[in-house]
Amino acid sequence: MRNLLDFLIKHHAWIFFIVYVAIACILLFYSNPYQQSIYFGSANEVSAKVYETTDKITGYFGLREANRVLSQRNGELEMEVLQLRRRLQKYSYELAMDTLTAADSVLCPYSFVVAQVINNSVSRLNNYITLDKGTADGVCPEMGVVGLNGVVGIVTVANEHNAVAISVLNPKLRLSCKVKGTDCFGSLVWDGRDSRYAVLEEMPRHVEFEPGDTIVTSGYSAVFPEGIMVGTIYAYSKQKDDNFYAMQVALSTDFSRLGVVRVIHNAEQAGRRQLEKEASR
Repeated sequence: MRNLLDFLIKHHAWIFFIVYVAIACILLFYSNPYQQSIYFGSANEVSAKVYETTDKITGYFGLREANRVLSQRNGELEMEVLQLRRRLQKYSYELAMDTLTAADSVLCPYSFVVAQVINNSVSRLNNYITLDKGTADGVCPEMGVVGLNGVVGIVTVANEHNAVAISVLNPKLRLSCKVKGTDCFGSLVWDGRDSRYAVLEEMPRHVEFEPGDTIVTSGYSAVFPEGIMVGTIYAYSKQKDDNFYAMQVALSTDFSRLGVVRVIHNAEQAGRRQLEKEASR
């Protein structure tokens, strides 16, 4: 208490000054409409700035969850597109063969698991991606990985809670791709130079295409469905064999900004691989 009294006595001049200023402001703003309007206008402007800043901060922290939900919904829509595509193929075949015997369960054998990228590299020659989902979540080796904008890679190893995928930015990975709207396919491989581009090799010269045309998965692999976005044709040149072109493909996926991805599971993959293995003996 004595310290408080000493403080008040020592600084009584400043205390009286602050009290007088406060009283003067109250009398000024509450007795004069003009000053009162200025005060409330300034207060509202300050409050608006505070609310705006608070909203931006909370919005930023909610982006990750919003991105996860968006990826989930985007994946569901992609599965619906695949289902509709397979339905169309099925009905076209049935119309030609005049039969309706196929089961509805085979219309869309693909499902997916949403995962978060927790480690990624783009500057090495052999790049890999680590995911926060593993066998406990249904993620297994030889499952395709796609992002919001297209193909990302293929799972190579997985434990209970994590998985590692070989990236498209890895010369060891070759993808079967084609120019959208054609049936001719080639092999997409990264040349180890620029993370924005890959090379589509062995594309027959009779295929008609132009720079800017879309490159998609061919569907000739059990890993990826047909029609998954890969990129667009940036440039092309003849290979050593004049019967083929080598296309430089601008990848649709920005590998330096990977976040949420989807791991694709094909329920028919194991049976298809076993059948192809037996046929190759």
